[in-house]
Amino acid sequence: MVKSRKISENLLNQYNQWSIVCLVTNPLLLRKIIGQEFLAFFYYLKFIIMQTTLITNDAVVFGILLAIIYFTFYTSSLQSRFWQRFYLFLPSILICYFVPGLLNSFNIISGENSKLYDVASKYLLPACLVYFTISIDFQALKRLGAKAIIVFLAGSVGVIVGGPASIWIVKMISPETVSGETWRGLATIAGSWIGGSANQTALKEVFNPSAEVFSQAIAVDVLTAELWLALLLYGVGNAYKLDKWFGADNSGVEEIREKIEKEFSDNQRNPNVNDLLKILFVGFGTTTIAYVCADLIVPFIENNYPNLKKFSLTSTSFWVISLVTLFGILLSKTPLREIEKVGASKFGSIFLFILITTIGMKMDILAALEKPQLFLVGIIWMFFHALFTLLAAYFTKAPYFFTAVGSQANVGGAASASVVAAAFHPSLASVGVLLAILGYALGTYLGYLTGLMMQWVVLNL
Repeated sequence: MVKSRKISENLLNQYNQWSIVCLVTNPLLLRKIIGQEFLAFFYYLKFIIMQTTLITNDAVVFGILLAIIYFTFYTSSLQSRFWQRFYLFLPSILICYFVPGLLNSFNIISGENSKLYDVASKYLLPACLVYFTISIDFQALKRLGAKAIIVFLAGSVGVIVGGPASIWIVKMISPETVSGETWRGLATIAGSWIGGSANQTALKEVFNPSAEVFSQAIAVDVLTAELWLALLLYGVGNAYKLDKWFGADNSGVEEIREKIEKEFSDNQRNPNVNDLLKILFVGFGTTTIAYVCADLIVPFIENNYPNLKKFSLTSTSFWVISLVTLFGILLSKTPLREIEKVGASKFGSIFLFILITTIGMKMDILAALEKPQLFLVGIIWMFFHALFTLLAAYFTKAPYFFTAVGSQANVGGAASASVVAAAFHPSLASVGVLLAILGYALGTYLGYLTGLMMQWVVLNL
């Protein structure tokens, strides 16, 4: 954001002869903004609209985010033809990402200075993973077979192959786009798209991209991944048709979903205060234990096995997510799994959407326009991931559920894999979590390998 503001100040000096009145009354001047000056105009407009962040109080920002979530949920539930068609093309999850991103881009709120993401990612995400995992049915999951793992690993291979391949293709079209040290920033995307943010951070330390290159990589990562997420979510509504077209056997998924829905209708009851407190205690109690364990494990590994850093085993986030998922699985064998009957997964859904909006508010959408050619790399790269995932699903006759969740376990990590799985049914979110944890374990190593291949393409082809 600071960088964007400096650019805005420079552009203000360059275009100080402009005025709002002139722009409105002189269409010829507007035409000159096309091309390279298009981005300059947006930064200039951003600067003159708001030179400082309008809302800095996190309490107010949190209220705005909740308003966005409520408005999205309310309008998506309406039977109006307009809203039904609107959310058919723009899923509610996508709205919850991009509306806060726009507010951040125009300095209405500041994702950089806000602490809301830290709170949501550190406390709400672990708790919601417990809520989604605690109702897991292992006996039913066993009947799903190895298809989920195969599709997931095929997606990882697609990221490994797609990284160097996309750079090679773009290099032939536009060499300056991937010249210099650009590959260092793009290499971190491999860690993100196989594992998650922890893996991306680890690769940032390994490849050491400049701040500018890394910010461009983040823009490519987030926007490309969210566009792919939107396509996957669109497919959820047509999962039956896709399964029929691929000749997939979705009986295992349907069996789990039907069983869960039957249990839900038979056992669901209105919660009382004790039930709600029990839900909060289980979610945040397990989160507390996970952090206590992580604070003991991470220093031990750093001091005794520093080489394990490349596997993200020195990341507190990795251990917390791994442990809360393990705790949720263990608790699913205890009477505490009964909290699902009083709405535990609903708490998980609310926490997850709060997390999504806080992630969105950290995006500066205008920053993505600084080097738009890089999006071609991201799109080609994602094509390879999609191709490998779909081929694996086709040859194994895997249902669309595995295709979508396996892909997001790679590209999006635990949060978005849970979102996609929960779109089928909230209790199926645990499948996405388990696959995402496998991605966290593999992401740094495979991302490092991908980065070396990308470097070789830039330097030798």
